[in-house]
Amino acid sequence: MRKGGKTNAIRYLETIGIPHETLEYAMDGGDLSAQHVSRVSHIPLDMLYKTIVCRGDKTGVVFACIPGDAEVDMKKLARVSGNKKVESVPLKEILPLTGYIRGGVSPIGCKKDYPLYIDDTAMAKEKISISAGTKGCQIIMKPHDLVNIRKAAVVAIAKS
Repeated sequence: MRKGGKTNAIRYLETIGIPHETLEYAMDGGDLSAQHVSRVSHIPLDMLYKTIVCRGDKTGVVFACIPGDAEVDMKKLARVSGNKKVESVPLKEILPLTGYIRGGVSPIGCKKDYPLYIDDTAMAKEKISISAGTKGCQIIMKPHDLVNIRKAAVVAIAKS
């Protein structure tokens, strides 16, 4: 449990009874990269999935959940989400849109359940790690559970 309480993401998973684990770790400095999180949390980089907040020109805000060592292929994300163009949301908009800060955006428990697109590599894994909704805390869960509770689309949207 977090000092000062659980995040919205953790509370939601507990409320609906989805099995998961949480892992807290020290976040020192301003390095929010997946590589740094992997080092300090000891979670393998290929198990660590980051949530990128994007906006499509037709659909508005969408989330992309991709492996820690990859980037979003914006052209593929646009195609699968019904947009002509998709861009990352400016940093200043992340908190107002999601309720989470940069480096702590979880695909679960946001202000609004924006459409979620999970890279298809996640489905080959027994468990993945996603942000718990704050810096220094991860949720470890089955990718199928994440897909089911968020009604996410499983698509190839990552590029190395």
